[in-house]
Amino acid sequence: MNHVARPCSSTLPSPWRPGLLAGLVIALMAALLWSACTGALGLSWDMLSGNANATTWQIWWQLRVPRLLLGLGIGILLAGSGAAMQGLFRNPLADPTLLGMASGAGLAVAIWIVMLDGATGSLGLYGQFVAGFLGAFGVGLVIFAIGARAPGGNALLTLLLAGLAINTLAGAGGGVLAFMANDQQLRQLSLWGMGSLANALWPSVIGLWCCALIALWGLMRSRNDLDLLQLGDFTAHGAGLDTARLRRRVVLATALGVGASVALAGIIGFIGLLVPHALRLWIGPGHQRLLPAAMLGGALLLIIADGLARTLASPAEIPVGLLTSLLGGPYFLWLVLRERPAC
Repeated sequence: MNHVARPCSSTLPSPWRPGLLAGLVIALMAALLWSACTGALGLSWDMLSGNANATTWQIWWQLRVPRLLLGLGIGILLAGSGAAMQGLFRNPLADPTLLGMASGAGLAVAIWIVMLDGATGSLGLYGQFVAGFLGAFGVGLVIFAIGARAPGGNALLTLLLAGLAINTLAGAGGGVLAFMANDQQLRQLSLWGMGSLANALWPSVIGLWCCALIALWGLMRSRNDLDLLQLGDFTAHGAGLDTARLRRRVVLATALGVGASVALAGIIGFIGLLVPHALRLWIGPGHQRLLPAAMLGGALLLIIADGLARTLASPAEIPVGLLTSLLGGPYFLWLVLRERPAC
């Protein structure tokens, strides 16, 4: 009897679940309400109806709401950038830190903490965030310039090698600065590297969302072009796609989004890798659906992780970057192990 070979399940296209976006929106709203009312100081649900004293209202408005908006924006940016980078490199294991933007932000923050630790006033309050953003965005501009000079067929490989070199140089520079730092500066560097939303202030949240709107516009504008790119460079070029322009748009949008996120919250791992990868397996590779789903999923994961970070060790706070790694690492390993080998 003749047997017809069937493709592996991992190679079959995943069907689109129409209710997925609605489910993610509902889950995100529920997570926001839960996170707004939990923490070291539990706030009553009645507060949302206006029945709260002045102290409770100040805690909710000045601490909880900015933190929720910061987590919402960073989750959207990291996961959306990760989905776009995976599409750009046609590799489901790519993530937003691939090109060295996070390392550039880390080096700039290390320079600020070690060299300019005595700054006062507004410069002392926001200088670390500005340094991180400029470091990440500066690396993005360098990557952009390198990619523009690379031959079209080798542009992505050139970007990867440049990102590897920048990651190595930034890591070495950060190590030198850590060696020079005193105990207090070393602890500050260590905590920043673990990631946290504790520095949420209204001015920083407004600045993040200004950057986020521009970055998200660039990413969403690229969704159809990213779908076309999955057919291959030659096919996409024959269909009229300007791959160089697409590459510039995605890299600059990612640099802007990752720069703002890393500058304000430090290194929060796995969101830009795990969420787009998991959703790609669930709904397929089409960026028309994948990008908004990844943005919602990234925000949902970060809001839940931050709520747990504020409650599991209360009144102390666990760095949220540790929790995202603890949650994302095992799940990502399960995703890898469950895929069947190629037939």
